[in-house]
Amino acid sequence: MFAGHDPYLVALSVVIAILGGYTGFGLAARIRGTPGVGRRVLLAGAAVFLAVGIWTMHFVGMLAAPIPSDTVYLVLPTIISFLICALVVGISLFFVSIGEPSLWRVVSSAVLLGVGIVSMHYVGIHGLAGNFAIQHDDSMVLLSVLVAIVAAYGGLRAFLARQGGVRLIASSIAFGVAVSGMHYTAMYGMHFMPLSGEAHHHGGGLAASQQVLALVVTLLCFVIAAGFLLSLVPDPRRQTSLAAAELVDVPETATGSLLALWREPAAGPRAISAPLGGVGQPPRAAPVVRLPVEGADGTHFIDTADVRSVRADAHYTRVHDGTRERMCPWSISEAEAQLDPGLFVRVHRSHIVAIPHVSFVRKEGDGAVIELDGPAPHRVPVSRAKIAEVKARLGLARRHA
Repeated sequence: MFAGHDPYLVALSVVIAILGGYTGFGLAARIRGTPGVGRRVLLAGAAVFLAVGIWTMHFVGMLAAPIPSDTVYLVLPTIISFLICALVVGISLFFVSIGEPSLWRVVSSAVLLGVGIVSMHYVGIHGLAGNFAIQHDDSMVLLSVLVAIVAAYGGLRAFLARQGGVRLIASSIAFGVAVSGMHYTAMYGMHFMPLSGEAHHHGGGLAASQQVLALVVTLLCFVIAAGFLLSLVPDPRRQTSLAAAELVDVPETATGSLLALWREPAAGPRAISAPLGGVGQPPRAAPVVRLPVEGADGTHFIDTADVRSVRADAHYTRVHDGTRERMCPWSISEAEAQLDPGLFVRVHRSHIVAIPHVSFVRKEGDGAVIELDGPAPHRVPVSRAKIAEVKARLGLARRHA
């Protein structure tokens, strides 16, 4: 069955799958960091673009196949095939976006998504009508299911990685090639068997010709291309957040030491910023003992004793509890005003750390870097202007006789 395919349409089907994957995963990567209604909008958008990409790839592949010229497409099975695809994609993304993405959750979501993609394919094939019957090789059916599950697992891993740039491109290419491979694997095991006499295999109902399908597919190709181009436009809020963070990339082989930081000669008198709520600040309310964080099922609260650091993220913050980061609805300034100044210090305009959880500090460029303890230790940059204050808070400032 694979012989006789139009190579240009085959290539187009792969490109469509890749573009749909890039756009869908690009939207999906923002779900876990977006609170409220925005998360639902991103989830719906990601599911729609992934489903449209997969479904359009399928029918571009069908147009590329050497099927009988009298073939028509039954509208109802064709629409159902798209709805199946959109539904399983949405459920799978939602399932892995809530709570911790454990291995069993990712695998079960991949199985659901893979089986859904295969179901979309064969329901769409069931929509073919003409003077023929269709037979499938069982071995190719099983192989296509396996390829679809592997493709789904890779796609969900790309979603969970929340990476952009080259990694997102590579993941999208791998996903597009794998999904297309599933389609053409299934097509390789499909055979048209002519019906004898005047028999005509037609299930009845509204049908569309190949020309009508080509017009619909062309329109969807433009939609996917437009979504892909829009996904390349930078998010102003994200760009502002990244620019403000000025994160320091700390290589594991760096040889800077704590002593080098504290023995560095001072360039001159340097003012030490007042700690949170310090001298010169108006009287403040009692510090909070818990911080609100957003979850998939609502707002949760974590004890400040468990907080390791707070990082600015546009108009919100991300709170690290030693294991993972979670979205907090407060801004970095609100968090600074609410936290206990005896336990927390702002070490950077985009970072606050818990002094009791500092386990390591060293010089890094013009500033420094601090490591916070916990099951998943992480590092936070210290700006040059904050080094003196950090030294004082850690008890490392020089004492003069």
